[in-house]
Amino acid sequence: MQITTNKINSANAKINAAITRNTLDNNIEKIAKQLSKDAKVPGFRKGKVPMDAVKKQYGERLVQDAEAQALRDLLNEGLKLMDINPDTLIGEPQITKFEKTDNGIDVEVTLATRPAIELGDYVALIPDVTKPAVSDDEIIARIQELAGAQAPLIEVNESRPLVSGDTALIDFEGFIDGVAFEGGKAENFSLHLGSGQFIPGFEEQVVGLSKGDEKTIDVTFPENYGGEKLAGKPASFKVKIHAIQAKEAIVLDDELAKKMLPGFEDANLEMLKEKVKEQLENEAMSKLYNDELKPNLMEHFVATFTIDLPDFIVEQEIDMALNKKAREMSEEEIAQLRDNADKIKEMRETFRDDACRAVKATFIVDALAKAENISVNEQELMQTIYYEAMQMGQDPAAVYKNYQESGYLPAIQMAMIEDRVLSKLLNDKIK
Repeated sequence: MQITTNKINSANAKINAAITRNTLDNNIEKIAKQLSKDAKVPGFRKGKVPMDAVKKQYGERLVQDAEAQALRDLLNEGLKLMDINPDTLIGEPQITKFEKTDNGIDVEVTLATRPAIELGDYVALIPDVTKPAVSDDEIIARIQELAGAQAPLIEVNESRPLVSGDTALIDFEGFIDGVAFEGGKAENFSLHLGSGQFIPGFEEQVVGLSKGDEKTIDVTFPENYGGEKLAGKPASFKVKIHAIQAKEAIVLDDELAKKMLPGFEDANLEMLKEKVKEQLENEAMSKLYNDELKPNLMEHFVATFTIDLPDFIVEQEIDMALNKKAREMSEEEIAQLRDNADKIKEMRETFRDDACRAVKATFIVDALAKAENISVNEQELMQTIYYEAMQMGQDPAAVYKNYQESGYLPAIQMAMIEDRVLSKLLNDKIK
């Protein structure tokens, strides 16, 4: 068997070989001899089956097994010649040529390997991180917001107009072309102004009214309104204000702190402020990380490191992007592409840059995870998926099974690893 190798770069290699007829015949002989020891052929005792009888019964299988053995041998020999560790191979070797001739088989095998990445002093690439400052006004506003959500509604006895944020107890009845419509009437309805419960324009016209006022409010139902009989039509509502309610005034003191921190016996206002400050800082830091620092750091890594990318991994990424695009296209657009190979090729190329960036980022994250000793095991992956599914009111087991069957688990796992790696690197730089 004649073998030539081409180690294109640290991520791609090719093996070309001419598997001779003699190599195939020798393999057939070895396999037939082994089979003859255990083969069951009518008329012969076990272990006494002649080679000719074995070849006759297992003819096509012998040829296939002999070819497979030749491929395994040429792969092992090619890897040895190129000094490539089999453990660094990514995916299955791709047989890109397999041509049978009178003299044997001409074969080309394309390989992808985990690329070499020289991280160097990657820590020097990470910017210093300054914690976002939280003002006293923001702390007070958050305490009032949290306390206000729990505060009871009380009736406003003073004579004043309704303002946004109040709750109005109202009677209303709606008319279209002077005729009352079904579902358009209610009494003592509690309307929180600013909630957006009603048709656009309704609540705004209630603002400014006082207890005992009556008014006709003119609005237009949205075009996308649920009921077809009402969608897009102008309507008039007769409204009467029975009462005005507002949240009980918030008093910032130790008593409020005790109510809001039930697990702390010595709770006081200063402790509440510290807890709220910590919450706001964590929220601000999370937003800063997710919206700015993490994406920017990843882009910096991708721009800085030079990496050989496995060609077939890039092509797979392009295929996924193309398939996603196809799902968003109309039948007419797909039909135009179906018989136009050049147009499809042109469209594929529009995804190449993003595909290369995504593949490169994946290998960078993998290398950084190893350097920082960060991993996500199967149990952690499952717990994360289950938790998010429960948060969305979905069946966790069904969601996990769907991800598993769709082949999404590796991508989710890598996203979790990326998040942990970038968080760890940035956390180490917090001033």
